[in-house]
Amino acid sequence: MANPVATLWRIPETRQKIVFTLVCLLVYRVGAHITAPWINVPALRAYAGQLQGTAFGIYDMFVGGGLSRATVFALGIMPYISASIMFQLLAAVVPSIEKMQKEGEDGRKKLTQYTRYATLVLALFQAYGFARFIETQVPAAVTRPGIPFQLVMMLTLVTGAMFIMWLGEQITERGIGNGMSLLIFFGIVEALPSALYETGRLVYLGQVGAFSIVILIVMMLLTIAGTVAVTMAARKIPVQIPQKVMGRGRIRQGQKSFIPLRINMAGVMPIIFAQSIMILPATAAQFTNTGWLRTFSQWFAINTVPYFIAFTVLIVFFTYFYTAIIYNPVDIAENLKKQGAFVPGVKPGARTAEYIDRVMSRISLPGALFLALIALVPSALLEAMGIQGLNRVLGGTGLLITVGVALDTVQQMQQHLLLRRYDGFMKKGRIKFRGRQQRYI
Repeated sequence: MANPVATLWRIPETRQKIVFTLVCLLVYRVGAHITAPWINVPALRAYAGQLQGTAFGIYDMFVGGGLSRATVFALGIMPYISASIMFQLLAAVVPSIEKMQKEGEDGRKKLTQYTRYATLVLALFQAYGFARFIETQVPAAVTRPGIPFQLVMMLTLVTGAMFIMWLGEQITERGIGNGMSLLIFFGIVEALPSALYETGRLVYLGQVGAFSIVILIVMMLLTIAGTVAVTMAARKIPVQIPQKVMGRGRIRQGQKSFIPLRINMAGVMPIIFAQSIMILPATAAQFTNTGWLRTFSQWFAINTVPYFIAFTVLIVFFTYFYTAIIYNPVDIAENLKKQGAFVPGVKPGARTAEYIDRVMSRISLPGALFLALIALVPSALLEAMGIQGLNRVLGGTGLLITVGVALDTVQQMQQHLLLRRYDGFMKKGRIKFRGRQQRYI
């Protein structure tokens, strides 16, 4: 355990999982650089540079630049992520979906199958929209426009999206970490080498000073440390489980436990929702000539005071909204009551639900304000320094995703190490006072 990386590699099972995960990620990155048929990539990339700060630019960040290159994996994992979020939101208003979530393994399998179907439908619509977009809006981007191009493009992108979905599921089942999250993680991190090279070039040309780089490094280290701290921070509500007779004279001893309420329960979703709304005026103004819409989009341009205020308000709103969707205090209180457990000083049932909801509401506000701080400060700092290339990786959304996925993957690796250490203890532990003949516990 002194060298966790070496220990992981020495264990055959974890070594196979790591190798399998790396091979899948390599396949994903290779496919993300194979261009779809009948595409003029230079013309598309030149036009994509004008769409930064719109829905196109945000989507392109999540798929690792595949959209601006029109690759076979241009849609990435986003159709599946969108379908999963859709079912999460529908569970709050559709009783049948909520019932499936509570049915255990069978319910989860049904919900996963429905998510796959929804992914296929969303991929079809997105592929057709992208084909029509580059055919009609991007000059000289398509070498052979027409219905055959649209059909070939739809077939290519939908097949790529479904293959990525399957690849992510295989990583989750047979590899290490959450496959869908890792695909987004590597799609974002893939831009880091080129961004660092561009930053070094700016320093070499004297456009960015060395002092600015030092300030940037210090700020980013503090931001990453704060992101890790808030991501892992939780308010622990104590729970008392009383002694209980289980039958045939068996007695379950009383226990003390806790309910962890994370400060950042909603994760990166409030930033994604807020960005989706904030970029709508700029996206619509890009394709229309409406004067008032262009004026409105300029008024809420990135790194302006109205943008900061509106973005912060939206993040706070969506933090409370998404937390209420994914976390139900009533269900927690009912489960505690069924187990005979209770929060000390709080009556079981409705009072417990009210108490948990009150605590959740109080800790969500600092979590939401921190999300707004992370989403705005790094991007504004990079913009002020003229280092826009790093904004994709070290900006608010990219930074939260990379840190969250990295922490989740590290925790899964630690679980593998602890499991292996426990198994080794059970199989090789020797009781000295029983002599050498009694070797195993």
